This record gives sequence, structure tokens and C-alpha cells, in this order.
Amino acid sequence: MSPCFTVHRRLCRAPLAIGFLYLYLLLSSLLIAHAQVFQSCNEATNCGPGLYCGNCLALGKTQPICTRGQAILPNSIINGLPFNKYTWLVTHNSFSIVDAPSLPGVQRLTFYNQEDTVTNQLRNGVRGLMLDMYDFEGDIWLCHSFRGQCYNFTAFQPAINTLREVEAFLRENPTEIVTIIIEDYVHTPKGLINLFTNAGLDKYWFPVSKMPKKGEDWPTVTEMVQENNRLVVFTSIASKEAEEGIAYQWKYLLENEAGDPGVKPGSCPSRKESKPLNSKSASLILMNYFPTYPVETEACKEHSTPLAQMVGTCYKAAGNVVPNFLAVNFYMRSDGGGVFDAVDRMNGQTCGCSTVTACQAGAPFGSCKNVTLPNVSPVTNTAGSTSPLSNTGGSFTGSVQFSKSASTIQSSNSFVLFLFLSISSSIFIILWIQ
Repeated sequence: MSPCFTVHRRLCRAPLAIGFLYLYLLLSSLLIAHAQVFQSCNEATNCGPGLYCGNCLALGKTQPICTRGQAILPNSIINGLPFNKYTWLVTHNSFSIVDAPSLPGVQRLTFYNQEDTVTNQLRNGVRGLMLDMYDFEGDIWLCHSFRGQCYNFTAFQPAINTLREVEAFLRENPTEIVTIIIEDYVHTPKGLINLFTNAGLDKYWFPVSKMPKKGEDWPTVTEMVQENNRLVVFTSIASKEAEEGIAYQWKYLLENEAGDPGVKPGSCPSRKESKPLNSKSASLILMNYFPTYPVETEACKEHSTPLAQMVGTCYKAAGNVVPNFLAVNFYMRSDGGGVFDAVDRMNGQTCGCSTVTACQAGAPFGSCKNVTLPNVSPVTNTAGSTSPLSNTGGSFTGSVQFSKSASTIQSSNSFVLFLFLSISSSIFIILWIQ
């Protein structure tokens, strides 16, 4: 007689029970780890790829949910268009990072605008960096300061450190394009161009000679990659275009007002240095969307419905043209989809769809995949009519949801997993106690 039917049967059942336990734990982890945007979570490992677990107390939402933390690069879906036909995510004061170490023995006194490193920002899909550069301690530093002067209590670090992060990213990602917009307080002759050369970024430089001067289309992203012109740099000092070959931003960029005027509902005024947003003399539009005084805990609220409404307002102010850059504080904070969803929907206009994830490469304009979006009210622009962006669902919050059939399949799979886990756990308990 087999020993499993004698006094050793419990020992024989142990391996089988342990096998069921292992399978149970494995499938449990898979079930938990596939929570989608807006679904409840307890920690980051509960959420799917590109998501993190957070909440938005400013909107009274105390239950943590899976929240988007990475951008979808539009050229990964629709490639080969001119650079100015896409919308790119930009971080305002990219270097002004919470918890960044201050100078030894100095307490930094300034505002903060971001929460993670520039390297992480780029890895998460940020493609534009706003950097304030100053002469300081015989070098060029990143400072969040005032009156054109960097102080030890407003200084962050030498600019070359951040530029080397950019160089490493471009080297490791040979198809990506990064834009740097410099608020320029550097007066050292040739200081900036030497800085970029020393950081190894000159080999990626997009030359001023190739930039359209009268509002024409830019080269395609494909051409920029093929020629390795993958770093676009602008300065706020006009003379440096002729002296150092760095593009003067107001010749090529149209901007709305930064700070509080740029977040006032129903209004999208042009920045005083910029030509009007509906000018045809420049082909790039930068939409500033951040308050004058940044507050981390309020950013998730700012990146919900108010952001959607402002996109519609600025779209109208620009003569029904979607902005090419969206600049924000604390880009990761939202109540679900946030700035990532906003950029997806803005890029959806390149193919005539509600979101870029509905676009189909090579398909005619308006040929969209079957996706559904959150049921929200449309955006109304300042003229009172509904903008074309209203087909996105208007609020620019939340994330793209799969069609009902796909959702049903996902729910069915979850139910099957739940049923299997329940049966497995029951078998395990029976085998173990006998």
C-alpha cells in the first residue's frame, strides 16, 4: 500500500498544498498589480505600469487611487509630422526640486516647483525644461531668485550638472527630442554656448539657421532625429542669437502670461514679451499653466477641470491652434489623469481624434480607434462657442478608458481570477488541516 494512504498522508499532501499556496500568492499579486487609473489602491505596487498610488485632498478625495505618472509620447503613435504639430509636456523651473540639498550651512529661501530629478522627469515623458541660469561664484548656476541676482540662499546647483543629465538621456534615447527654455541672467561672454559644449550637448544642437522665421512648419521629428538635431534651446536675451547661436525665444515662441494671469478662468492673455497668441509669425505656442505661488497640495486640483477649461480658452485665443508646449508645476500631481491626459487629448487633434491613443498611424484624418472617455461637460471658450477640443470630453481629467467590450473582457478575466483564487484557497485549507 502506498505510504500516502497510511500514516504519511499528511506529508504527501504538504507539497500539493504548498503548490496551491504558491499559485494563489502569484495570481493574487497579478490581480492586485493590474489596478487601472481611478481604481482604489493601497500602495504603488497595486497599480499597473506607469501609474502610482495617490489621492487629491484638495478636492476632498481621501481614498487613494491609481494615478497616471507617465506621458504617452505622441510621435510613438503618429510619427513623421513637423515638430510644431505635437504638444509636449514642459516642467516649469525643472531644477527647483523639493528636498534638493542647499549650499553647506545655508538655509534655502525660495519656492519649489517640482518633486523629482530632471532625469526622472525626462523618463516620465517630460520633453521641455524651463531653467533659470545665473552667473554665480565664477560659474553658471541654476537659481530660483529675483532681480537678476543669484544668492547662496536661492542657488540650487551648477547648471552643467543638470545639462549632463540631459546629455545622458539624449545619448541613451537616440530618437527623443528635448527643448530647453532659459530664463537668462548670464552675462559672461559666450558663457551659455560654452556651458552647453562642456556638457557635451553641442552634438545634438538644433541650429538657429534651420528654425522657421515666418511661422512656417518646423522640420519633421523624423528629420530632426536623422540629423541628430535633437536639442532645441531658447534664451530670453535677444543678442545671444547672433553672438552665441542660441535662438531668441520671442522670435519663435508665442506665450500666454505666466503665473496667476495664466490660470485665471476664461482668460488667456499674451505675455507682454510675446506677440499675440494668434500671430502667424511664429509656429510654436507655449501655454503656461501654473500659479505665481506654487503649492504642492493644490496642484492635483489645478490639474483637473481648471486645466481642461484653460486649454480650451488658450486654444481659442491662439486662433483655434492647439499649444505645442504645456508648462506646469508638480507635473505628477492630479486626481487621476492630470496633465498626462491633457497632453494626450491635445495631441489627439493631430489625427482628428479625441485622444492620441485613438489615432491610427497611416489612417485618414478622423479615423479613430474605438475608445471612450470620461463623461464630462464640454469646454466652452471665451467666445461662448464649444471648441473642437470638446470632443475630448472637455474636462481633460481622468484617463482614456477602453471600450465597453474591452472593459467587459477585463472584468471577466478578473472574475475568473477571483473565482480560481477562492477555490485554490479552499483546497489549500482542506489539504492542510487533514
